[in-house]
Amino acid sequence: MVQQSVWEKESFFAPADIIIAGSGLVGLWSAYYLKKLAPSLSITIIERGLIPSGASTRNAGFACFGSLSELVTDARNLGMDQLLELVDMRYRGIKKIKKIFGSEAIGYEKHGGYELIGSGSPAPKNTPAANSATRTHPTPQATPEADSTTDATPPDSQAAEQGSAAPDLSDLDQLRSSIDEFNRLLKKITGQQKTFRLQNEKIGEFGFANVQYLIENQSEGQLHSGKLCQALIRLVQSMGVNILNNTGITGYEKVHGHLLLHTQYGFPLIAQQMLVTTNAFALQLLPQLDITPARGQVLVTSPIEGLPFKGSFHFDEGFYYFRDLGDRVLLGGARNMAFEEETTTEMATTERIQNELERFLGEVILPGRFHTIEHRWSGIMAMGSEKMPIIKAVNEHVFCAVRMSGMGVALAPIVGEKVATLMTSGGEPG
Repeated sequence: MVQQSVWEKESFFAPADIIIAGSGLVGLWSAYYLKKLAPSLSITIIERGLIPSGASTRNAGFACFGSLSELVTDARNLGMDQLLELVDMRYRGIKKIKKIFGSEAIGYEKHGGYELIGSGSPAPKNTPAANSATRTHPTPQATPEADSTTDATPPDSQAAEQGSAAPDLSDLDQLRSSIDEFNRLLKKITGQQKTFRLQNEKIGEFGFANVQYLIENQSEGQLHSGKLCQALIRLVQSMGVNILNNTGITGYEKVHGHLLLHTQYGFPLIAQQMLVTTNAFALQLLPQLDITPARGQVLVTSPIEGLPFKGSFHFDEGFYYFRDLGDRVLLGGARNMAFEEETTTEMATTERIQNELERFLGEVILPGRFHTIEHRWSGIMAMGSEKMPIIKAVNEHVFCAVRMSGMGVALAPIVGEKVATLMTSGGEPG
């Protein structure tokens, strides 16, 4: 057992009102809103890694709320009302990030979002969870709230949810019809007449190959995930939040009305409440949760002279995603090529997925352009049987805010605000 000094016991390791497990985006946003709602709370964030681990600093840095093909599929799986609630959460989350931090501090750039529709692209599939770029990486979920309310699902959309054939987005008429439908549905969220629009003339301008149609969404952007986490850490520390890195919670127990959180150091940390925000790794503390880990792999090219595009791009319901990183290309995804293999918490890259990413890079994004690969990594997302995040009281002392489904960048501000409200309003276990 590590012996503590009296100074350490009364400062770094002092009993806290709330201990948050995980210093990623959801944990940091939760701490921010808890201090906003109840400034007197003493809060300690526990992080098992040297820095935030998981997906928060290992994603693609997308500030997005869903490509058209992803939304078409999700509408069929979730129902239109729940999908619109989820899109609203993502959209408002991005607005909150920009309002609090501006652009420069987090490397935010608004070059728009795009979706590539390939020749003969399959109709959207009823897959359990589409990858998304985050993005972080991969796909999301949520619960009700409203500083924005969506219209009830119109009859024609409800019919689309319930069994009619999925539209074939490689068919121009069906593609235009889907664009028109979602533009109408998203108008109340984005305030725009046309959230999505065809921009096929940019296919040649961007230098892409094997692409039939290109859909633009001017409301999306991109940011620097590391800078966002750093900015949030500085912000919550300025509010009095204590952060302990390299500290893993191995278990917890309730003793005399408070929680003892056990760590690898042999002494417990004491709190009145614990909030688990470790996403895919939450199963280590709360094995009953509906969570499936999903690895997202990424690569970054060497600088490309005269790189002809800027923006964040999606393909195949968001299972492939790429963006410019200055004069380099960041590309991630292809998890749908090996679902079973990528259902893991192991942070590693594999030859199978990396080869597929390189194939897509050469055949679609940079055909005929010389490039090498300079960086490869992976991050771990949390999926589940549905895309809404899990935000709930497990019992009177333990809460969780997890399962971002690859949309953690956009969802985290809203999820953090929701769970902070739940914890400070005496939420009942769910």
